[in-house]
Amino acid sequence: MIGRGIKWMLLLTGTMIGAGYASGREIWQFFGADSVVAILLFSGLFMICSYVILKLSISLKAENYVVVLEALLGKRLAKAYDKLIILYLFLTTGIMISGGGATLQTFELPYWFGIGLMCILLVVLFIWDLDGLTSVNNFLTPMLIICLVVILIIFQWTSEGGFSLEWGAQSNWPSALTFTALNLLPVVAVLSAIGTKIEHKGEVWIATIGSGLILGGVSLIYNQSLLRVADDLLLYEIPLFSILSSYPSILIFAMTILLWTAIFTTAAANILGLLSRFKNLFTAPGWLLTFVIVTALIPMTTFGFSTLVGFFVSSLWDAEFILVRLGFALPLSPR
Repeated sequence: MIGRGIKWMLLLTGTMIGAGYASGREIWQFFGADSVVAILLFSGLFMICSYVILKLSISLKAENYVVVLEALLGKRLAKAYDKLIILYLFLTTGIMISGGGATLQTFELPYWFGIGLMCILLVVLFIWDLDGLTSVNNFLTPMLIICLVVILIIFQWTSEGGFSLEWGAQSNWPSALTFTALNLLPVVAVLSAIGTKIEHKGEVWIATIGSGLILGGVSLIYNQSLLRVADDLLLYEIPLFSILSSYPSILIFAMTILLWTAIFTTAAANILGLLSRFKNLFTAPGWLLTFVIVTALIPMTTFGFSTLVGFFVSSLWDAEFILVRLGFALPLSPR
């Protein structure tokens, strides 16, 4: 039970820790100053929402997220969320593939080499379907978290004044609601895909509480570290590199590789959500459907990573926020 619970915990955590989170961009965008309570609130909300979604997926014996959405939101609103999730998963997968190419350009490798490598590895991964994804997550996600936490703790200890929490003004607490809600789309897709795989209720507790504690703890340390370099963040496209600016170049090299793995696991989790959504419509094996998906997304990567992030993410943000306002509270009271 414990081993399986940890496996689902790492899958859920890996879904959340994408390139935006690992690079510090999402942390700084949503939190920043006066956000200790906001991060703690996010951690609690993430546990509750994940628990409700996973338990509902188990009770409904759901094979994809559509059934779960209908139970949570009703059929009318579920249709809107379904379309948004499909769009979200497709577009963010394309952005992640492009990001894989852009990241390897740091090592003076061609943009198309990184894209091709990302696509090939994704297709190979889904030869083993969910087992392949969880096996990769069991290795990559802990490595990413451990390296990130170690770097942040060392940075805090070596900084003037050491680690400290400001418990004064906490005016940014509403950001916890937005951050949680905007990250529920991929979480719903992934949790709905594993509901039938859960064998013991203890796995649910381990997966949801464990992932919430990890994400809350890492977010808190990360945010406090970014506050120390706030004046320099405008100079760096990736906030993490502002923290690493005084470290040896080999460490920047290692973290760039880890950022690439975060991009890869995010793309893989998105594809898992798409496969679970459409597997009743197509009888082809997972690796073949993955090949079709990544091939269809390759033309999208010609726009470049920065352009895709700037245009599509802002568009998705607007669409998500509208639906978040309509349905955020509903997961707490299934119907």
